[in-house]
Amino acid sequence: MNEVMIQACKEILRQVSAFCEGSGIRLRSYQREAADAIVDSAIRGKGLSFVVIFPRQSGKNELQAQLEAYLLSVCSVQQAEMVKVSPTWKPQSLNAMRRLERVLKHNLICRERWQKRSGYIYQFGQAMIHFLSGAPTSSIVGATASLLLECDEAQDVEISKWDKEIAPMAASTNATRVFWGTAWTSRTLLARELRAARIQEQQDGIRRTWVLTSVEVGMEVRAYRKFVDEQVARLGRNNPLVRTQYFSEEIDSEGGMFPLDRRMLMLGTHPRQVQPTRGTAYAFTIVVAGQDESAVDVGEGRGLLDLANPRRDSTVLTIFEVDLSSVDDPLMRKPTYRAVNRLAWQGVKHSRLYGTLIGLVEQWSPLKVIIDATGVGAGLSNFLLDRLGSRLLPFEFSLASKSDLGWGFITVIESGRYKEYCPQDLEMNRQLEHCQYSLLDGPGKVMRWGVPDGQRDVSTGDLLHDDYVISAALVSLLDHESWGLGESLIVQQKDILEGLTY
Repeated sequence: MNEVMIQACKEILRQVSAFCEGSGIRLRSYQREAADAIVDSAIRGKGLSFVVIFPRQSGKNELQAQLEAYLLSVCSVQQAEMVKVSPTWKPQSLNAMRRLERVLKHNLICRERWQKRSGYIYQFGQAMIHFLSGAPTSSIVGATASLLLECDEAQDVEISKWDKEIAPMAASTNATRVFWGTAWTSRTLLARELRAARIQEQQDGIRRTWVLTSVEVGMEVRAYRKFVDEQVARLGRNNPLVRTQYFSEEIDSEGGMFPLDRRMLMLGTHPRQVQPTRGTAYAFTIVVAGQDESAVDVGEGRGLLDLANPRRDSTVLTIFEVDLSSVDDPLMRKPTYRAVNRLAWQGVKHSRLYGTLIGLVEQWSPLKVIIDATGVGAGLSNFLLDRLGSRLLPFEFSLASKSDLGWGFITVIESGRYKEYCPQDLEMNRQLEHCQYSLLDGPGKVMRWGVPDGQRDVSTGDLLHDDYVISAALVSLLDHESWGLGESLIVQQKDILEGLTY
């Protein structure tokens, strides 16, 4: 880059900074560098493609709004069109429009000189920006971007949607393209464009990528560094959401859900218990399997069954000690869960199972009982609800709810708040080893997970299930309960527990 170009870039940067200060905003250094390159390419018609990956809540959306308002003002005397695509219309496109409006209303240059048309177009003189939805079902063919084409949260926009309907908007105009987002998997649009931009960087030496982590942001914003430190303590550094949202690390789109390091985090040092300990809080989590109508007792008092399908799923009850001391931790603010016992039944009729569970409830006096109320579990759940009232928490499985459950379980494990008794169940460990996950494309961070149907143990040939794992995962739902804060609550809870009779 020659001296003339260097000075021109510096002048553009000075103008952008001055414009932002007119809105009461001072850009941070990492924002200014990206802004300088994008504005220079757009105004000079270079048609470069940029990828900007910032951690969550680090100023990416504010930078977008400032850039858009600046380009509207500086290009207002000429025909200039920009297009901004978001993964969804509501809330993402609407939020992007509100941010731009806020800048236009408060900036001294733009104030009273802009207008909104058709509900999604902002115009300043002859320059305008169109806000469009990149959802798979949206109809957006026909718009043209002559100055700038933006894709916000590009990790959530389908590649086929971009290639077929959105990319052509800049095909005949050589418009600058910017892909904004946060890291996710290697198969997203954002990841693809990042790889392409880095290859171009190596070829001509022009910087096109800005991939920042919370470390760089925290060096300029102390409050942000404190915030991320708290998130790491609460969620765990290896939590996929922490890795992607705050450290800009791509994760695999599919694989083993419980790799060795995560399974090691789950190991506790406490023994298995067959009786409750006085003054201790407990919770039950129950996964319900279908009953075998052909099952018969094979020995009086032995409780054994002759099953038509002896390899079917089991009804699994996991008993947890709920350690409330971590509720008072200013970073955790949630309980710690220790599995102290696990019971499983195959093919048992639900009428008989109901009595067994009630007996265990009376023995252990759990604060909460979480039960799978999906399908065959609905009837047993309703019977228990009549008996236990608000102590029972029914849970119905769906694609979305199971995904949320999986993320919640990972969070509990990665934050060090889940522990298995020692030695661990062989069946539990086997199911953990074979449990897989896959991340679906698009917004929502939806995860499918479990032991694949029909998978067998290579050594025994037995069918593998995930009933033990799902029973364990249900305990993460207790994080949504209002446990409160402060030592006073914990003392109050202990006082209540001391009065329980086991």
